Amino acid sequence: MVPIKKSNLKTLLFTIAILLVVNGIGSQFFHRFDLTKDKRYTLSPTSLNIIKEVKDPLIIDVFLKGEFPGEFKKLQTETQQLLEEFKAYNSNIVFQFVNPLENEEERDTIMQSFVERGLTPINVTLDDKGKQTQEVVFPWAIATYNGRSVKVPLLKNMMGASTAEKVVSSVQHLEYAFANAFNTIAKAKAKKVAIIKGNGELHDLLMADFIKQVRDNYYIGTFTLDSVAKKPNESLAYLKKYDLAIIAKPTEKFSDEEKLVLDQFVMNGGKTLWLVDQVNMEMDSLYNESGATLAYPNDLNLNDMFFKYGVRINPNLVKDLMATPIALATGDKGSAAQYTQYPWFYSPLIYPSAKHPIVSNLDALKFEFASGIDTLKNGIKKTVLLQSSPYSKLVGAPVEVKLDMVQERPEQSEFKNTGNIPVAVLLEGEFHSMYENRVLPFQEKTFETKGRNNKMIVVSDGDLIRNQLDKNYQPLELGYDKWTNNLYGNKEFLMNCVNYLLDDNGLINIRSKVVDLPILDKEKVYANYTTTQLITVGLPIVVLLIFGVVFTFLRKRKYSK
Repeated sequence: MVPIKKSNLKTLLFTIAILLVVNGIGSQFFHRFDLTKDKRYTLSPTSLNIIKEVKDPLIIDVFLKGEFPGEFKKLQTETQQLLEEFKAYNSNIVFQFVNPLENEEERDTIMQSFVERGLTPINVTLDDKGKQTQEVVFPWAIATYNGRSVKVPLLKNMMGASTAEKVVSSVQHLEYAFANAFNTIAKAKAKKVAIIKGNGELHDLLMADFIKQVRDNYYIGTFTLDSVAKKPNESLAYLKKYDLAIIAKPTEKFSDEEKLVLDQFVMNGGKTLWLVDQVNMEMDSLYNESGATLAYPNDLNLNDMFFKYGVRINPNLVKDLMATPIALATGDKGSAAQYTQYPWFYSPLIYPSAKHPIVSNLDALKFEFASGIDTLKNGIKKTVLLQSSPYSKLVGAPVEVKLDMVQERPEQSEFKNTGNIPVAVLLEGEFHSMYENRVLPFQEKTFETKGRNNKMIVVSDGDLIRNQLDKNYQPLELGYDKWTNNLYGNKEFLMNCVNYLLDDNGLINIRSKVVDLPILDKEKVYANYTTTQLITVGLPIVVLLIFGVVFTFLRKRKYSK
């Protein structure tokens, strides 16, 4: 046995000591390296701050397990890798992938229970070299924390988009979806939202789905301006306790006292979301014998207030060739009425194009009898969030609106250089009171002529927040049109508006994340199916055989001498 030299022993001990020191230092510092080009697995500081608040087990059940097409496998993989990233930063986050339809005997019962909980399934087609089969997929997850649960949508709805495009959009949305869910169930409510009443605003039932969604994250209540007439100062003091006021489709004039209350709410830092119809026009008024009605300007006595803040909602209607459809009865076939869909040019289909977190990665929205918004110079920053298509124009009011307009086939030349009309604008800055240098309608000791840095959003369509009702007069999901079976992005846009106006932890900014996700081209794969198999499966085997033969030959030649 060869004795170990002292120098070798010293080297060994020194190496062990270095390794122990490095290991000790490494245990004190934690860092994960994201080598992807788009940094898709790098969690934002906002997400990290949210999961730091998770002190107890947070259980996530992901219903993406089973036989899926390639696109859904990609969504499954990206979801798993993102959740592993969350878990790496907080071991209290526990997740599992579940196939809810694994038990064939209980398949129908489980599907029904999922639908009742709002976990709507989708049907996907499995295509293997021309052999097609249908499979049901639940692109949802459920996050549970301390007895509270919240749904996490994993697949975004995008009208007209292919499955691959939906998956790419959904992957970009994953971090926001999970971070928002964690924030909802792990963080205590703090902000308060007021639904303004007293001027003919929408009934709660007609915006029930929106109210329900807001209630998940914020306290929400009704504030009636009727009390302003008798107790204006007390009403203002009470409204100041709220962080956001939502004015949804008022139909009656605001008094000067009510305007002062809202104005001072803004001056004291209160956020506002205005959804205002400047033209009085409803679809229901068209369903009469003549199929026509008069659309006329709606005087709400708010023009001077909006003008002071930097915008003007004009008394006109947006007519857009890129329109959502309406379903009209065109005859009977047996006992069932037949419905045909026609484009309704006074219902613009708005595709967000602005580079802003509120509308980033957002599906098309349905507007109805919207008006054009002008932005004015006054030192306030204005961001146009939504605008009509390039093939749109303004129609002045009063104007007669007829149902037989669906038969029109307008020429695009009629809409040349008249489009891109703003219908939703974000205002940010230090607002000046509309009662600056004016006589106040009532005396207010705390009156402010200039407000602190603030934000508000003005939308020229009060129906954007309206949900339809089913046959039992129960509210349907906001953005869903039961007549055409289309689901629009109205709900997500409005929730983004609320989150942006109230967001104090930067959660909304995660929506701007861009992921470059490569998706296989199915047509190319099928066209070169055999070649692809030979390259991916056959070539490695051939290379291994060649290596084995060469290695064996060289070994025999070396040791046969």
